[in-house]
Amino acid sequence: MSGGDERRSVERPGIAVVTVAYRSNGVLPGFLASIAAASSTPVQTVIVDNKPGDDSRAAELAARFGADYVARPDNPGYGGAINAGVAALPAGVRWVLISNPDVVLHPGVIDALMAVGESDTRIAAIGPAVLNPDGTVYPSARRVPSLRTGVGHALFVNLWHDNPWTRRYRQDADEAVTARDAGWLSGSCLLVRRDVFDEVGGFDEGYFMYFEDVDLGYRIGLAGYRNRYEPSVAVTHIGGHTTINESAVMIRAHHTSARRFITRKYRGWYLWPVRVALSMGLTARSALLERRAR
Repeated sequence: MSGGDERRSVERPGIAVVTVAYRSNGVLPGFLASIAAASSTPVQTVIVDNKPGDDSRAAELAARFGADYVARPDNPGYGGAINAGVAALPAGVRWVLISNPDVVLHPGVIDALMAVGESDTRIAAIGPAVLNPDGTVYPSARRVPSLRTGVGHALFVNLWHDNPWTRRYRQDADEAVTARDAGWLSGSCLLVRRDVFDEVGGFDEGYFMYFEDVDLGYRIGLAGYRNRYEPSVAVTHIGGHTTINESAVMIRAHHTSARRFITRKYRGWYLWPVRVALSMGLTARSALLERRAR
């Protein structure tokens, strides 16, 4: 494979990076450029384009950086696109870094995450510290929402920021710098063991956006594996590139996904009244926030 310094040949297909492009022209070059220093060995990169055409440069950037390109004009959402990217990888790939395109990988982050994963075969997913552009740490390693904390956080986080349910859901601020097991890790950037990802069925494509990472972490835990947070290495998440002028749509999608996760997790017949009350509460909250966003 020929090309300039930005292109990467695949010498060992044991590691791969899969990202999703959707109106990502402004951020995708920075993400792709950061991959080289993140791993001491070359990695295979797959870009899944959920909005091909419409001035998308994803195919052009894939060629420029030596990545594979997969077009999904049907736009299956983030989880569906990642599943398509992982399915396109050769069987020899053992680890997959799943990442948003609006992330910049810090040097050595893939090596460090792999070292954690290789230390215990029960570790199936490893997440770095996710930094905001101002250097603060985003709470990317969290507990799986319970009926109490999930509902309390979902209903009150935008109205009462320091409520006890949100504090418990996000965990204490001190834990942002503590390596630990977590219920789930942010899908903005995490390394997954490919065989476990396949074993649990990948992302649930019923989540178009939001909560697909919560659901994945939950199912990884149910299967007997660990989600591990490793804050000694970091990535920077620029964020927000696809949601400009779409806040009302995003709010509705977030609440729809929250309702799907909680109702699927707590599906016993005796919890039917709780599910109805939750659905009504989330629908009302979504409508209120959508009106504010317009």
